[in-house]
Amino acid sequence: MPVTALHHYTIRCTPQELPQLLDFYTRVLRLQAGARPEIPAPGAWLYAEGQPIVHLYAHLSTPDAAVQPVTGHVDHISFRSHGLKEMREHLDALGVPFTEAPIPGWKIHQLFLHDPRGLKIEMTFWIDQEEGGAA
Repeated sequence: MPVTALHHYTIRCTPQELPQLLDFYTRVLRLQAGARPEIPAPGAWLYAEGQPIVHLYAHLSTPDAAVQPVTGHVDHISFRSHGLKEMREHLDALGVPFTEAPIPGWKIHQLFLHDPRGLKIEMTFWIDQEEGGAA
C-alpha cells in the first residue's frame, strides 16, 4: 500500500496568531520547533522524534472566519503519546482544560484538548505501554 502513515498537517493562520499557536504546540504538547525551508510566509515546523508533524503557515492577512464546527470537515487530530500520568499533571499545571476518554475493552486511553484556534487535539496512550499499565 502506498500510504503508510500521516506525515504532517498544516494549520493556516495570520502572523499575529502565530506566537500563540507556536506557544501551545511547544509548551503544551511539547513539540520542538525545528528546521523549515525558505517559504515566503512566516511559520514554523514542529517536530516529534525528528519528524516534522505540525506545520504552522502564517500566510493569511486576516483570521479565517469562524465556522461551525470549528474544525470544519476534520473532527480532530490524534497524536500517539506516552506518559499519561505526567501529561495530566502537565496540563493541570498549565491550566489547560482536557477531557478523558478511556475506550472500554481496548488498551487505549485518550485525552482531548483544544488549540488556540479551536482545533480538537487527541492524545492517544496505550495503557499496556504506560508505567504501571493502568490509567
